[in-house]
Amino acid sequence: MPVPTGGRTSMQQDAAEAIALRGLAFLAAEQARLARFLAVTGMDPAELRARADTLELSCAVLEHLAGDESLLLVFAATCGIAPEKVAPAIAVLQAQRA
Repeated sequence: MPVPTGGRTSMQQDAAEAIALRGLAFLAAEQARLARFLAVTGMDPAELRARADTLELSCAVLEHLAGDESLLLVFAATCGIAPEKVAPAIAVLQAQRA
């Protein structure tokens, strides 16, 4: 189901999941970024692998990126994603979890 985004086009769940997957790949591409994510979430690498396809992890990845503006901007530039697409993606995934 589309999520309203204040007059803008809504984001579908598959697009939100794709952004989250790219976010996870971005974090995993650099050990320091991944280590910080694991430390903040309290997960270990085995748990990360086990939860890789869950909405909870997708939300955690995007919330982590959105919580650090400089990290968000690097992610957006590296992956060719507009940084303003992350917040609607979080909203879509959170709505699916509810």
